[in-house]
Amino acid sequence: MRIGIDCRTILNPGKGEQAGVGYYTYYLVKNLLELDKKNKYVLFFDNRFHATEEFEKMGAEVRFFPFYQYKEYLPVAYSQMLVSAYLDREKLDVYHSPANVIPMFYNRPSVVTVHDLAIYKFPEFFPNTFLSRQIFATKVLAPQSLNKAKKIIAVSKNTKKDIIEEFEIPEERIAVVYEGVISHGKDCLDQSDFQMVKNKYGISDKYIMFLGTIEQRKNLIGLIKSFRNLKMIDDSPVKDYQLIIAGADGWNSKDVYQAIKEANVVLGGRDEVRRAGKERRSGFDLRDKLRELNDKKAEEMKEKRLGIDRRQGDGAIKHLGYVDHADKLSLIAHATCFVFPSLYEGFGLGVLEAMSMGTPVITSKNSSLPELVGEHGALLVDPNNETAISDAITQVLTDDGLREELMTTGEQRAKEFTWQRCALETLAVYELIK
Repeated sequence: MRIGIDCRTILNPGKGEQAGVGYYTYYLVKNLLELDKKNKYVLFFDNRFHATEEFEKMGAEVRFFPFYQYKEYLPVAYSQMLVSAYLDREKLDVYHSPANVIPMFYNRPSVVTVHDLAIYKFPEFFPNTFLSRQIFATKVLAPQSLNKAKKIIAVSKNTKKDIIEEFEIPEERIAVVYEGVISHGKDCLDQSDFQMVKNKYGISDKYIMFLGTIEQRKNLIGLIKSFRNLKMIDDSPVKDYQLIIAGADGWNSKDVYQAIKEANVVLGGRDEVRRAGKERRSGFDLRDKLRELNDKKAEEMKEKRLGIDRRQGDGAIKHLGYVDHADKLSLIAHATCFVFPSLYEGFGLGVLEAMSMGTPVITSKNSSLPELVGEHGALLVDPNNETAISDAITQVLTDDGLREELMTTGEQRAKEFTWQRCALETLAVYELIK
């Protein structure tokens, strides 16, 4: 077979920096090329990425959409027509889109992967401007793609259920193929030295970890409140712990940062909020202070470019921002537990990564998360119940037997999710429509 795969989401292959669909596409393609020497693969990129040697050495043909740099100047329909025509000339037996949609005018046999339907199930998690920009994709392109595809790959049983409910797609047209996780282990060589990471970010030996995009869907404010409330209890099990939050900004992240600031004030950490309020009430002129803060911010940005990080502080709750792959692994490996109380996930790769590092996991009993962690791989909670989150943290921190069990069973469960298995099951889907 001649199999085409849309690789436009791949931006940083091989560096551990991929996110979302790009991460999925890179490891799927890499493993397909390693495992399948019978079929021919044609990979499609755009002008943002040219480091294709890795794929070409493995036998793939590489194509670049020649007009992609002009996409923003083209009408949507015309852009879709050009992409479809370019694909059509390759005479593919199967075309796989890993990102929910197939070009509008492409009618050869195709497969589409659906990662989640959050934009349909929970539109309140997205800004109105984004929803407006996505109307054509959500109302026209995605439904048409799902109806046109010979086979649909869902990355979880929950995502399959969502597809059936939202689009009334026959169940037999949808195959569940789980994503993989690279098995790490506590002592994996890819992680940064922990002492260096501690010094770099100013964290203590004891901490609880969250990793993910800073957005409403991840329920970070609920986690922050749960941690704050638990820490205020006399003889609290988290009295010597920090809550470490790592991840890039998403929509409405300012509300999360405000919650962190307020919680740290209550817990006796930084007092910027209290001081600023006092100054305003006293009629002080804050313009000099603002100029000083702006100068400090500019200096911090300069230091960041030079590799210097001064985000150390005495707050019980710290947001580290985006952390690179090696630092991320070290942070996860040395956390007492990983807490991920998300309100909805199509898959939940971060949870599996923590389990693969042998770190006890607390996560939500909703969407795809229970099926990923299995019966004993993590402690499941109601993410809307702050007391339940606090109680789960207390259990993991105070019950040595439970903690050891979660470390062992979580790591074993994560080993079931491999990219080799994902590639083989995806290839089986291709074989069904040749």
